[in-house]
Amino acid sequence: MDQAHYFNAEPGVPDVRRPLAVVLEGREVTLRTSAGIFSPDGIDKGTAVLLAQAPDPAPEGHLLDIGCGWGPIALTMALRSPAATVHAVDVNRRSLSLTLENATLLGLENVSAQLPEDVDPGLRFATIWSNPPIRIGKAELHALLRLWLPRLAVGGEAWLVVQKNLGADSLARWLAEELGGAYDVARAATSKGFRLLVVTRRS
Repeated sequence: MDQAHYFNAEPGVPDVRRPLAVVLEGREVTLRTSAGIFSPDGIDKGTAVLLAQAPDPAPEGHLLDIGCGWGPIALTMALRSPAATVHAVDVNRRSLSLTLENATLLGLENVSAQLPEDVDPGLRFATIWSNPPIRIGKAELHALLRLWLPRLAVGGEAWLVVQKNLGADSLARWLAEELGGAYDVARAATSKGFRLLVVTRRS
């Protein structure tokens, strides 16, 4: 599939929903997927690294998944932190619809899926998890991270998984320079060709 589809608000391929068998939090579940979204056939390698390596999200408050696709990150956050509110954002309306459908299938009532511009700008997030869309280009990626990372609550953490050969180390350097002294940026882990970066807001 032309990957440009999942960067569009309305993908240019038919929305034909089909079952998706995956394992989330040790449970075999059957969810729903469709064409025109990111990684429609399962959990991609980068997301799998994030879910395996990142510590549990904050147990309460507001949590954020940037670029939700069919929902593996948001659903995992919601399963691990049932007392928190998970906000799944994506520019792709089909992804938002699937994330909400899959949350319903799992009986999760703490997941909200919205376009970025519909999220309350006053919200501050205790935890952000993301497999950011590196392939949208550096300028667009930087704009995306500038939008969301300053919305971390003090003491909050953002965990980002980035493929090593797609500029993970240069992104870490840029984040440290861009965010300044109120934030710490570190490389937390390396696994299967991916870096796991953590951004912590100190003040």
